[in-house]
Amino acid sequence: MFAAAIEINGGPEAFQYIEMPDPVCPDDGLVIDVEAISIEGGDLLARAMSPLKIVPHVVGYIAAGTVVEVGNAVTTRKVGERVVTLHGDGSHATRRAVSAAMAWPIPDGVSTQDAACVPVAFGTAFECLFTAGDLQPGQTVLIHAGSGGVGMAAIQMAKLAGATVIATASSADKLERLKAFGMDHGIDYATEDFVKATQKLAGPKGVDLVIDSVGGKTLADSVKVLGWRGRLISVGIAARGGSSVDAFSLWARNNTLHGVLLATALRAEYPRSFAMIGECLARVASGELKVQIAKVFPLSGAAAAHAYIEGRHAFGRVVMTTG
Repeated sequence: MFAAAIEINGGPEAFQYIEMPDPVCPDDGLVIDVEAISIEGGDLLARAMSPLKIVPHVVGYIAAGTVVEVGNAVTTRKVGERVVTLHGDGSHATRRAVSAAMAWPIPDGVSTQDAACVPVAFGTAFECLFTAGDLQPGQTVLIHAGSGGVGMAAIQMAKLAGATVIATASSADKLERLKAFGMDHGIDYATEDFVKATQKLAGPKGVDLVIDSVGGKTLADSVKVLGWRGRLISVGIAARGGSSVDAFSLWARNNTLHGVLLATALRAEYPRSFAMIGECLARVASGELKVQIAKVFPLSGAAAAHAYIEGRHAFGRVVMTTG
């Protein structure tokens, strides 16, 4: 197989496009011919700073394609089936081996590229909004980084659930385009103070829920816009500056800070979480939820694809293909 692999942590230029041995199919797993790879925020962090298990190391959470081999103990998947797979690494390659428990069948009518964009982004958005955030109809939610994968999924889900949706993005153009996904009010964080803008929009009542994938100062400042018993969900550190919230700041309005990581939910609550992601795929197949792909790169262009995301150019998902 061929892979975009790294030998040291670093920027996008750390990638090398090289030939590597094909993966071995585990007894409880499967091997797929990869067709589409959705680049996740965690992939960027893994490339930049996560300790390497082996060298060369293939990063990447999500890959979708066709099953070419199944393990002896597998009865749930079959050769020739289209699936989307999730694992902590290994997606940036033309072949991938994963546990069959982390493979979802792709519904008819859903492209392999769209399917690759669903499990992490839509699954994480659901966990933030409903499992952790307990969003209810009529409430108000602030979604940071609205034009990213999790943000765009969260905007759609929150609007369909009957919430008022405020979102931040890095340009007026992105905010204008987010209206089609259900955003009610937009804040250009490049030119506006999101705290003042949100307080003006929400009024004295504040917002009920904040979804933050940025971290750092954005996370700490988000406490200021919460209303009574408001919930702040921390789901990423895209700013790479760490995150620090003074516990005292949560007390006055009985606010809560809740962390979300989809991977741990899948381990601790597998039946529920696996089914939830399957439902997200079904909602994409029905047209209720939409996948927005910003740009498609070849796998050999992994460095350019990662640089494109880190340059904040993307509106939606960035996908790599092996064809």
